[in-house]
Amino acid sequence: MFTITARDEKTQARTGILETPHGTVETPAFVAVGTHARVRTLATPDLVAAKTQLIIANTYHLWRTLGDEGLKTYQGLHAAMQWPYSLMTDSGGFQVFSLGIAREQGVGKVAGGAHTELSRMPEKNLVRITEDGVHFFEDDHECYLDAETSIRIQQQLGADIILAFDEPTSPLHDIAYTRCAMERTHRWEARSLAARSSTQLLYGIVQGGPFEELRRESAHAIAGMPFDGFAVGGAFGNSFGSARIHMKKELSWVSPFLPENKPRHLLGIGLVEDLFDGVAAGMDTFDCVVPTREARHGSIWTRAGRLDIKRGRYVNDTSIVDPECGCPVCTLQRTTKAELYALFHEKNEEAGRRASLHNLFFFNNLMEEIRRAVREKKLDELKARYLSRSAASSFS
Repeated sequence: MFTITARDEKTQARTGILETPHGTVETPAFVAVGTHARVRTLATPDLVAAKTQLIIANTYHLWRTLGDEGLKTYQGLHAAMQWPYSLMTDSGGFQVFSLGIAREQGVGKVAGGAHTELSRMPEKNLVRITEDGVHFFEDDHECYLDAETSIRIQQQLGADIILAFDEPTSPLHDIAYTRCAMERTHRWEARSLAARSSTQLLYGIVQGGPFEELRRESAHAIAGMPFDGFAVGGAFGNSFGSARIHMKKELSWVSPFLPENKPRHLLGIGLVEDLFDGVAAGMDTFDCVVPTREARHGSIWTRAGRLDIKRGRYVNDTSIVDPECGCPVCTLQRTTKAELYALFHEKNEEAGRRASLHNLFFFNNLMEEIRRAVREKKLDELKARYLSRSAASSFS
């Protein structure tokens, strides 16, 4: 299922081959986010052109859309998405946080994190957590999700990799509540294992917030369960804090406990420096909305840093979006900054498509370069080259 093919001598970075029923994934790899069984603005040929290997869809939102009756006759994600390659689904655990305590406390995924939403005004908490599962009260409708239901839904959706049901906590929770939630998550994960009746790969999730003893305890507990792989939670808002150093520290607490021969996924993290740090800590796959969400708002990732393509400075700029990029937008269409600026200001749908295709290619290509650097023992050089050029240019 997972084979390590090369290791970095200075860090825990490794390259590998993750085998799924729908093909192989070369790791480290970036996972595109297709929340509603679609990567917004992009069709299958675009995703292939962007070097996409793996997509993750959202269990909770698909369940709410399809309903239990719709799921009984659902054709499955691969057919629905016209995607013949590897797919993941989350467990619905993120919505326990995002529709619950995140609304009540007005917090985002990472408290003060540079790549997540800012704190917002508190709103009504829409969830009630019990020992057995979670009640959601959204749109004047109550629904109930627990470990067994989450696994059933994910089996009906048919992704290659599925996740155990968990309760992510808030960055504002204290250690007492975080421990309660972590221990409850461990019980739900054991139930998730017991509920699985398919051959899908099932990942356990490490929780524990920003607390070292809890992180280590959770990693040790989850590693002792017969999961096919492991995910590290915390990008959901319960751990990595306001500085990137927190993420590096917490991954250092977790990684030593996770079996070397099984894949590791870092949930919801995806800035360039995050990816380098995650790879160095031994993580194999990463999912994040950054490339496509930012693309739809005109934020373009390049080797020289990010561009806000909607700014007036680009109205007459006839240079290629990124002359060093090999994506179709930059090489085949040879889209200029001025052209993309105009598409955004015309509110043309092609603007989001081209920006998303370019950004997703940028991140997938970065991971390809990272894999090569690990094999060639040049990871430090690659990281320095990317980060020095990015740091030298402001968000312009």
